[in-house]
Amino acid sequence: MRQSGGQPGAMVEQGRGRMLPPIPPPCVCCWDIKGDGWHREDAARGPRQLIAQPPPPHRRGQGWRAGVAPQIKASGRKGGGGSSMSGTDRSQAAGAVPDSDPGLAAVSSAYQRFEPRAYLRNNYAPPRGDLSCPDGVGPWKLRCLAQTFATGEVSGRTLIDIGSGPTIYQLLSACAHFEDITMTDFLEVNRQELRLWLREEPGAFDWSVYSQHVCLIEGKGESWQEKECQLRARVKRILPIDVHRPQPLGAGGLAPLPADALVSAFCLEAVSPDLASFQRALDHITTLLRPGGHLLLIGALEESWYLAGEARLAVVPVREEEVREALVRSGYEVRDLRTYTMPAHLQTGVDDVKGIFFTWAQKKVGV
Repeated sequence: MRQSGGQPGAMVEQGRGRMLPPIPPPCVCCWDIKGDGWHREDAARGPRQLIAQPPPPHRRGQGWRAGVAPQIKASGRKGGGGSSMSGTDRSQAAGAVPDSDPGLAAVSSAYQRFEPRAYLRNNYAPPRGDLSCPDGVGPWKLRCLAQTFATGEVSGRTLIDIGSGPTIYQLLSACAHFEDITMTDFLEVNRQELRLWLREEPGAFDWSVYSQHVCLIEGKGESWQEKECQLRARVKRILPIDVHRPQPLGAGGLAPLPADALVSAFCLEAVSPDLASFQRALDHITTLLRPGGHLLLIGALEESWYLAGEARLAVVPVREEEVREALVRSGYEVRDLRTYTMPAHLQTGVDDVKGIFFTWAQKKVGV
C-alpha cells in the first residue's frame, strides 16, 4: 500500500493526490471517527484522544457505479453538486470513453444521473433487503459467497473488488481470507459512500443487518461488530476503475498486482452496451488476476434496465450459458455456477431482472 506524509496506513486516492485517513486496525471496535478527527478510546488516558484530522469530504464527481469512465463535462453535473475537472484532469482520468464508441458514450451519459442512495433503497432495504426469509435474494447471495470462502481455496494476500458501487456486503466473508483489499469504482459518489462507511461517519448506510446475517451463516461465533471492524481494517484503498480499458486501474500502480482474487457484483453487465463489450470488459479485469487466482462474479440474468433515482440505466441481458461461455473464452475454469430466480414479490418495478447468477471461476495457468 502506498503511504503518504509518513502517516501509517494512510491512503492516497489515484489521480487526486488526496490523502485519506488511515483505516483503523483490527480491534474490539475501539476506533471511531467524529467530525473533528480520528479518535481512540484509551481507558488509561481518559477521554478520546485526537489522533489525526481527516481531510474534508471529497466533492461529488461524475462516473459509473460499476467501473467505467463517463464523458466528463467541465461544467460538472447539471443541477449542481458535481465536481468540475480541468482539461488536464480529464486527459489524466482513469479512462474517458472513446469518442469512437457511441455505445459506451450513451451508457456513460445515462450514468451521470445515478443516485447511490436510491439504488441502495431499491435493492438493499426491504423487501429485497429483508434477510429474514431464507429464500430471499439477499440470503442467497450471502450464502453463495460464504460457502465458497468456507472451502478455504479462495484465499491469499490481495483481493480487488471490481466495480464496488456503494456496497460492502460482497466483502463480508472475504475479509477473513485476505489482508489487503482494494475497492474500486469510477463513480465518485459511490466512492464517497464507501468512505462514509469505512470511516463510520454519520449518514453512512447501515450494513449491520447484512453483517449479522453473515456471522450467523458462517457460524464462527464472531460478532457483527468484529466482522465490520475486520473489513474496515483490511480495505487499504479505494481507486477509480474503467473496465473498458486494457489497464482498468490505469498505470499508476497503486494496487498490488496481480491480485490473488477478484470479486465483482452487478458490474460488467450493467456497464456494457452489448455482449462483445461484456466479453472485453471481462478480458480486461482478468489481466489484474494472477494465473491460478480466483474470480467470484455475481450479476443479473436477463435484465435490460434498472432504476437509480432519476436514472434509468440500460443493462445487457445475459443468460447463464452466455456467462459460462464468456468465462471460458477469458481463460477460466468454471468451478461453480448457480442461478436464482427472482420471485414475484421481489419484482418491485425498479428493474426487469429475471434472476441472479453466482459463479466461482479459476484463471488457468498460462492465460
